[in-house]
Amino acid sequence: MAPTLSAEARAYALEASALNTRRAYGAAWSDFATWCDAAGHPPLPASPETVGTFLVARASTHKAASLSMRLVAIGQAHRLAGHRLDTGHPAIRETMKGIRRTHGTAPAKKDAAVADVIRDAVAAPVQRPGPRALRDRALLLVGFAAALRRSELVALDVADVAFMAEGLILTLRRAKTDQDGRGVEIAIPFGRSERTCPVLTLHAWLGAAGIQAGPAFVSVTRHGRATGTRLSDRDVARVVKETVAAAGYDPTTFAGHSLRSGFITTAAREGVAERHIKNQSRHKSLPVLRGYIRRGSLFVDNAAARVGL
Repeated sequence: MAPTLSAEARAYALEASALNTRRAYGAAWSDFATWCDAAGHPPLPASPETVGTFLVARASTHKAASLSMRLVAIGQAHRLAGHRLDTGHPAIRETMKGIRRTHGTAPAKKDAAVADVIRDAVAAPVQRPGPRALRDRALLLVGFAAALRRSELVALDVADVAFMAEGLILTLRRAKTDQDGRGVEIAIPFGRSERTCPVLTLHAWLGAAGIQAGPAFVSVTRHGRATGTRLSDRDVARVVKETVAAAGYDPTTFAGHSLRSGFITTAAREGVAERHIKNQSRHKSLPVLRGYIRRGSLFVDNAAARVGL
C-alpha cells in the first residue's frame, strides 16, 4: 500500500484547486460516502463495482456531467488517501458510457445576460436610490464588462482596481485558470452611456459606500450602510436574479454565470474576433469558448436567412 500524505501535505494538495472546485468535490465525496454507508460498502478504498453501482443509483437524478464530477472527486479522495481507483475499469467506464448514451450529455444552460438584458437590469436599480442599488449596478456592469466569474468578481479588493484615463484596470490575484497565483490584468474602457458605464458606476459605488480598502463589493444594511463584509458568489447570483426579475425577465433562467456568458455571447454577435474575446474571458479551453461563441452567433450570417423563405 502506498504511503499516505501527511496532514500538512494534504492541506497543500487541497489548495491546488479553486475554492468553488473544492466545495463541489467535497459535496460530491460526501454524497458518495453517505451512499456507501447506507449500502454497507466501504468508501475508502472502494471497489470499481461499488463506484459503478453508485453511478447507476444517481443516474436517474443527476446529469452525466454531475456524475463525471463525482467520479473525479472519488478518484481524488482515493489518491490523497494513498489508494488507487481504476476509473478505466469496465464496471466504471462502461457504466458511464451507458449512462451518457441513455440520458444524453447536453447540459441545461442558463440564459446569457446579453447587453440588452444588462441595460434593462441596470435600469431597475436606478429606480431605487441608495448604496445597495448602486452596488448592484456596479456588480452587474463590472462582472459583465470584464467577463468575470462569480468568484473573481467578489474576490476583488480596492487595491485590485486602478482607475485610468482610458477606464479602469482590474488585477485578478488568483483565478480559476491561474492556480499559481501569477495574477492577470483586465481592462474595462468607459461605457457609451453614463448610466451603463462600469467605470463611472464602480467609482460612484466605492465613493458612496466610503470604501477605501478591503473588499470592493460588500453587503449593505437595510439602513444603507456598507458593512465591510465581502459578498459571496451566491450573492452575485441573487443580484442577477433580482435585477432581471425587476426588469421583467424570468429569473429562473439566469444565474451568476450569466454575466460572463452574456459578455461572450454579445461580443460574438457583434463580430468581435475570437482572440479578442479570449483576451477578456481568459478561457484556457478553446472548445468551451467556441461553444459560447457559436451559440451567440447562431443568427449571424445564418444560411437559412438567405434561401428565400
